[in-house]
Amino acid sequence: MTNLLLTIDAGTIDWSRAQFALTAIYHWLFVPLTLGLALIMGIVETRYYRKHKAFANGQGDGDDVRFWKSAAQFWQRLFGINFAMGVATGIILEFEFGTNWSNYSWFVGDIFGAPLAIEGIVAFFMESTFVAVMYFGWNKVSRGFHLASTWLTGLGATISAWWILVANAWMQYPVGCQFNPDTMRNEMVSFLEVALSPFAVSKFFHTVTSAWIIGAVFCIAVSAWYLMKRRETKLAVESMKIGAAVGLVAAVLAAATGHKSAQDVAAVQPMKLAAMEALYDGGKGQGLKIVEGLEVPYALSFMATNDFNGYVPGINDILNGYTREDGTQEPSVDEKIMRGKDAINTLAEYRLSKIQGADETKLNSLLESLRENMPYFGYGYVKDKADVVPPIAVNFWAFRVMVGMGCVFILFFGLLLVLLYDIPFLSIFTRRLLATVGLLPETAADSSGVTGLPAWHYWLAVALVPLAYIASESGWLVAEFGRQPWTIQDMLPTWVAVSDLQSSAVVLTFFLFLILFTTMLAVEINIMLKQIKKGPQMSNE
Repeated sequence: MTNLLLTIDAGTIDWSRAQFALTAIYHWLFVPLTLGLALIMGIVETRYYRKHKAFANGQGDGDDVRFWKSAAQFWQRLFGINFAMGVATGIILEFEFGTNWSNYSWFVGDIFGAPLAIEGIVAFFMESTFVAVMYFGWNKVSRGFHLASTWLTGLGATISAWWILVANAWMQYPVGCQFNPDTMRNEMVSFLEVALSPFAVSKFFHTVTSAWIIGAVFCIAVSAWYLMKRRETKLAVESMKIGAAVGLVAAVLAAATGHKSAQDVAAVQPMKLAAMEALYDGGKGQGLKIVEGLEVPYALSFMATNDFNGYVPGINDILNGYTREDGTQEPSVDEKIMRGKDAINTLAEYRLSKIQGADETKLNSLLESLRENMPYFGYGYVKDKADVVPPIAVNFWAFRVMVGMGCVFILFFGLLLVLLYDIPFLSIFTRRLLATVGLLPETAADSSGVTGLPAWHYWLAVALVPLAYIASESGWLVAEFGRQPWTIQDMLPTWVAVSDLQSSAVVLTFFLFLILFTTMLAVEINIMLKQIKKGPQMSNE
């Protein structure tokens, strides 16, 4: 294995990483909208179900029932278009583990493959089954069963995200496994440790709540476009109310789960946190940088440790070794490299000794030495300790884009809720404040005359759609660039995980995928826009 990897050229490594990043970025354009719209359409159909139930009991208005049914069908159509595109890119992404990262697949496939298999067998089949009922079951199954199918479709998509994120979290924090020197593979020893890793739980909730934000922003943007065009006003106002409520809850939860994720990163990926803050020399009571030269005192220590005076190591501390808060010593990277090389050499000696029929005493001694140094195995392939420092600028600015946009969303959704629901006293205060700074006419009349919102708010809603995606993609840049150079944290660097391919083959498929994915995205946007322009179709119910 070691000799083979030394023959792989740098071009193959770089282009394989670029191709995987391309596929992941495009895939993530579709996934969060799927998760977000799943919640929106579930809430809308629930409103329809309750309205119909009330009407059947002699209460309510038949036109109102028909409206909510058409609204549910409208949002489900948009969900379906996006869902189909996400499936296509997701399948390609999983195949790339075998084609471009075969050494990775061999080394940890017994562990990494389990959550992916469960995702395909359970979650994907679940959402595929119920999505058919959701689209083709209107007037063919009971309203209760149809509503359940809609929610189960969204639940299936969310469960699918869970298992994918379990796999990704394991790459960030490998647990529940043990290396077998006889097979040269890592083997799972505890499925529950892998499936319920604290890192996976935090990553799941943070990722899903951020996806709900995108769904809410998209819902509000479509509604705002209708109000600007002075059409579908009831759909626009009701959908905007739902989107604002979902968005505010999601944005607050994303902030809370983001705080928990930061603590997990500080505990098991301190180099990532140091890169996010461009922190070279750490210490106690560290401030959180807004930009260079401007920081919030003690905030980084609190974010990382829940203690305003907590210790946060910097890049130089991690490279040179440091003492943790509990008094234990973290080795320097140079020492980790030395122990990693010892692990590689001991493994080679063990395998040779076993072939030559060495006695059990020698084999057991070699195994004991291997177990002691195995936590640093991946460092044995690192030539320069500077290689373990991830790209500082990318992590620093991507983190600030993500957090900054998160604050913007909280303000946006909160303001929208106050104005749409006309909350007593609070709405009056908000309108007067906006009028004072020139952002709301004194008459509080907007261009549509429906919501009392100024026209600029509609344009802002539409503009926030690409910004929401930028914030979401920035979060993934932090997660993945911050882990570099590791495909599996401390266990397997990228240049050891890649397949032994000709770089020209990877270059060719990179540009083929670029053309394919760009075409798919253009097609989706075109179909989406046509459906939005077409608008909802009033139900005959």
